[in-house]
Amino acid sequence: MNLSVGIVGLPNVGKSTLFNALLKKQQALAANYPFATIEPNVGIVAVPDERLVKLAEITKDEEKMASLPPLKPATVEFVDIAGLVKGASEGAGLGNKFLSHIREVSVIAHVVRAFEDANIIKEGAVDPKSDYETIVTELILADLQTVNKVLENRKMEPQRKSGAEKLLAVLNEGKPARYAVLTDEEREMVKDLFLLSSKPEVIVLNVSEEQYTPEGIEKAIEEYVKNTGHDRESLVVICAKIESDLAGLSDTEQKEYLESMGLEKSGLERLIQKAYDNLGLMSFLTCGEKEVRAWTIKKGLSAPLAAGEIHTDFIKKFIKAEVVSYSDFVENNGWKGSREKGKARIEGKEYIMHDGDVVEFKIGS
Repeated sequence: MNLSVGIVGLPNVGKSTLFNALLKKQQALAANYPFATIEPNVGIVAVPDERLVKLAEITKDEEKMASLPPLKPATVEFVDIAGLVKGASEGAGLGNKFLSHIREVSVIAHVVRAFEDANIIKEGAVDPKSDYETIVTELILADLQTVNKVLENRKMEPQRKSGAEKLLAVLNEGKPARYAVLTDEEREMVKDLFLLSSKPEVIVLNVSEEQYTPEGIEKAIEEYVKNTGHDRESLVVICAKIESDLAGLSDTEQKEYLESMGLEKSGLERLIQKAYDNLGLMSFLTCGEKEVRAWTIKKGLSAPLAAGEIHTDFIKKFIKAEVVSYSDFVENNGWKGSREKGKARIEGKEYIMHDGDVVEFKIGS
């Protein structure tokens, strides 16, 4: 499945610096992986996954290949949503373009500035809480217009009307649409509204280079939670400047750079993982001579539906799946060893996929 993250933020909060770092990563990725030409405001980057390299090494040895098979990591599409200023819902700045782009993404990443810099001109004070509230207010105002327009139609299904009325009540309280408590029927009837404030979100605290330490990151999170009451699970701390520097380094150099700061993962990696968590996503793995690949699916998906991510025809033609956990696959050096040790299982249509499952699907004609 395609995962897209919309990056939103007020002017001069570090959004463009972060996105430019993503574009550098996209250029590096494009050197090894074919992608279609995309708009300048869209960047596609690989989901970091060290498991793929290990699977490729095992496959090379098992299949007696001269070189490693191609790696095909899962990817995330980042959309730089421009034009957000106060009044965007009424067309200020590039309001209409901003709103149309945000409707298309899977999750919203709110970039807020959490550092002082006298050389950077910024609208308002350095206050990540007000940054976030300004963005969310514009989303809510746009959603109010959408819901009010729907309710002008007096001829609609009762469940659609009651769902829209519940949404209107929540939005009028200044709360995002995702806080509305709807029945399954109501949710189904209003899902075509594509309300902006109903989307999952990640709040990205952009800190200074000096703050970008394990202790500084924890302090930034604690201060934001204290000031806003937000759940810390929705937060990611990055330093857009450092992300920009990392984007120009090799994988080894990136690791050394991060270790020198006491960090295990880059901000980009943590942002992608947070997006995965908030959307309930995971990856299963396939490997062979042609490629070693990670496939993104929803948690709780059955084997036939997971096979459908490879090709939609596989859903109907699914027969069975041979599955080995990643740890067992590595411990037993591939398919042959896993089969000999009884670690390869044959699963049917009811099997629920797990993160890191290494799979071979058996598909009928």
